[in-house]
Amino acid sequence: MVHERTLVPGMRQPVFPSSHRYPADVATTPARRTSKKAIAERAVVISALLAESYPGTAKQLCALKHRGPFQLLVATILSAQCTDERVNLVTPALFRRYPGPRELAAADRDELESMIRSTGFFRSKTSHLIGMAQGLLAGFGPRPSDFPAEMAELTSLPGVGRKTANVVRSVALGLPGLPVDTHVLRLSRRLGLTKATDPVKVETDLCALFPETEWGGISLRLILHGRRVCLARRPRCGDCVLAEICPSADIGSAVAAPATPAGRRSAKKPPKLPIVVTPRPASR
Repeated sequence: MVHERTLVPGMRQPVFPSSHRYPADVATTPARRTSKKAIAERAVVISALLAESYPGTAKQLCALKHRGPFQLLVATILSAQCTDERVNLVTPALFRRYPGPRELAAADRDELESMIRSTGFFRSKTSHLIGMAQGLLAGFGPRPSDFPAEMAELTSLPGVGRKTANVVRSVALGLPGLPVDTHVLRLSRRLGLTKATDPVKVETDLCALFPETEWGGISLRLILHGRRVCLARRPRCGDCVLAEICPSADIGSAVAAPATPAGRRSAKKPPKLPIVVTPRPASR
């Protein structure tokens, strides 16, 4: 089976030999089967196709520039409601000024706020960063070898939830972790891998479908695919390597028509004319 679809910038197009076949349940009715077996087989194909399109380990796929788990934790906290590109512009100076938890724990709030202001929500992020650094010192220690690795330990730090902890575990520590962000939520439901809407439940469903060694990678590949192809409002189903096995394929053609192009005004309805009622003459 050969996929001949338009290449998306930054995505490697997978090409299979003509002898390639999907698993039986997936091949017969790939997009509509909902049995546990069919979903599990579909997950195998999804993993393979995305790995071809976005090759690399979780560390290689991670867009946040960092050195070690502490820097990645800082960058991930900053990435909330902010692009990775913006975070990468802010962190070099931030890491020079605060190279470790000891320096960050003693940071001046006004100075730190000014350094991260462009990432948005800078006041709450400042509180999270300082609180996280103080929590590291109080509960674990200042040395890199003291950095916590367990989920419960990481989520005990201010500003660190399951998603952030899973990012650090899977990317910086090489441990099992499947971060669930808005892209993973959207794609996992569109692909029929889960019906859940709660991130923790989605994480549980996805972890049951993929091996531990793939958790970090599949999460980042879903994120990349969601940013480049399976967009929230106008998914590019015609360019998607998963279209043949996706239950939601072609929803991109069913979305609302695009807005009126810039520079052109939509036709206005003619104004309604007032209704004039002529009073009848009084009867005599």
